[in-house]
Amino acid sequence: MPEELKKLLKENQAIALKINREIKDLSFISSLNEDEEIEIITPQSKEGLEILRHSVAHIMAHAVKDLFPDVKVTIGPAIEDGFYYDFDRDTPFTEEDLQKIEKRMHEIIKSRQPFIRKEISKDEAIKLFESLGESYKIEIINEIEDEKVSIYEEGGFIDLCRGPHIPHTGIVKAFKLLSVAGAYWRGDERNKMLQRIYGTAFPTKEELQDYLNFLEEVKKRDHRRLGKQLRLFEISEEVGPGLIIWLPNGAIVRKIIEDFWKDEHLKAGYQLLYTPHIARLDLWRKSGHLDFYRENMYSPMEIDEIAYQLKPMNCPFHIQVYKSELRSYRELPLRFAELGTVYRYERSGVLHGLLRVRGFTQDDAHIFCTEEQLEEEIQKVLDFTVFILSTFGFTSYDIYISTRPEKYVGSIENWEKATFALEEALKTRNLPYQIDPGEGVFYGPKIDIKIKDVLNRSWQCSTIQVDFNIPERFDITYRGKDGKEHRPIMIHRALMGSLERFMGVLIEHYAGAFPLWLAPVQIEVMSISEKHADYAARVYRQLINNDFRVKLNIDNEKIGYKIRNATLNKVPYMVIIGDKEIENNAITVRKRDGENFELIKFEKFIEFLINDIKDKK
Repeated sequence: MPEELKKLLKENQAIALKINREIKDLSFISSLNEDEEIEIITPQSKEGLEILRHSVAHIMAHAVKDLFPDVKVTIGPAIEDGFYYDFDRDTPFTEEDLQKIEKRMHEIIKSRQPFIRKEISKDEAIKLFESLGESYKIEIINEIEDEKVSIYEEGGFIDLCRGPHIPHTGIVKAFKLLSVAGAYWRGDERNKMLQRIYGTAFPTKEELQDYLNFLEEVKKRDHRRLGKQLRLFEISEEVGPGLIIWLPNGAIVRKIIEDFWKDEHLKAGYQLLYTPHIARLDLWRKSGHLDFYRENMYSPMEIDEIAYQLKPMNCPFHIQVYKSELRSYRELPLRFAELGTVYRYERSGVLHGLLRVRGFTQDDAHIFCTEEQLEEEIQKVLDFTVFILSTFGFTSYDIYISTRPEKYVGSIENWEKATFALEEALKTRNLPYQIDPGEGVFYGPKIDIKIKDVLNRSWQCSTIQVDFNIPERFDITYRGKDGKEHRPIMIHRALMGSLERFMGVLIEHYAGAFPLWLAPVQIEVMSISEKHADYAARVYRQLINNDFRVKLNIDNEKIGYKIRNATLNKVPYMVIIGDKEIENNAITVRKRDGENFELIKFEKFIEFLINDIKDKK
């Protein structure tokens, strides 16, 4: 046994091994050969953390079975930030139940129970879990093709699992159960609804506390809570889940985003379009969406005995605009842009505020170009994307190229050309990227840009997709220099993704405290008492005349109350009017973070605001 391994075992730091690049339990130490490649896995490594969390999920299942013997266990994997386990129990778990489960888990951990791995035949495993009344485990075993399966026993609790696991429960130093949610067995809404307990675990208590602090910050920034507090948007059960109603404050922010988007697209050589919300079903059959996207489309409707479909995409309409005239190579590239609202059927279990909805407005555009223009156009889209995202405060990204999926259309040669063009454009712009195998759309490969917010969380927003297929399906052409008809290439692209999702990300990124240029109310003018109301009203009108979004508050309330409300509403600047301000023909300004300006002349304040908006910070 290597000396390093002996040392880490003694310190409880070695929790598994990588033997010839395959992860195994420490129980495999006894069968090691001298010529085998060995790597030690500690809890601090990515693999080690996953093993630790998976083991804590088993400890949680053990605790649940001890406390609630009638519960049936299903599966309990490690996930990105922790773990979960799904249980079949008719009575919902309560917060008090979670506390009891945590207490029992601490007892199991303290007892340092070893995780013991055994391999048994499928028949033996079925008999074992039949005796335990664990029907879900039997269903899983019946789907396993191998003749043998592995089980783990820990303190009398037996679970079906491939492993690996930590050597014993005492390795666990820091964990926390977080929440309970409903989850269908196998993720299929036709199956029974189970109860999923989420938790997390870390190698140290300090790391756990840091993560819990992070979760508190996430909770404070939740766009659903802030959307309600700031009166930005509403989701009504009477209207339907996943359908957004923009309230006046949110509508103002949306207008600002839309106006900026349209102005910048016109500067960049795009032509703006507006297209219908429905089209004949045959259009979607021709585009291929009906074959490849049907499960995400709403049911057709019949009008005059013809089937129509709510649009899930804008691209077939933009094709119709292209086809409305004969096209020449001199016109290419042609860039069409639309803020087009589309409708997609999302399962109710995945709907989430503004981030996952059923009706949303894509900042969509389609570029028609020649093969020679393709790479340059992709580069221009990348530059445009970086400009738009940085304007809204996003300067860090993860970039992926998604390649050909299992179900695809078009020739492999075209797929390879398109993928090459995407890669070359990223290399030319010195943008690092990763390959996401098989995640392209059915008609072509794509670049996905995941933006990082202030908490370093990733959000999928921007996408650039190359499409040789739809131009062929709709038989669109242009007249080339040689006088012959040629097929254009189509680039699909969205910079923000959708206005709904982007708005949700913006709310969380800024914690609802939008920069001045985006704030629905930029300034609130407030009087200290009734005798200051006339002067406050004059200041208000002057600000309105200078094109600022202003609220006037001359209600008969204490100034402290007015300031508190404006601060809760995240108003960037408060203008306070009292005796001193009137005497000096000036104003006092308070920022939402509590910083106060000295008495300032109105003109100087206007100059300050204009510079603030110009910087868009």
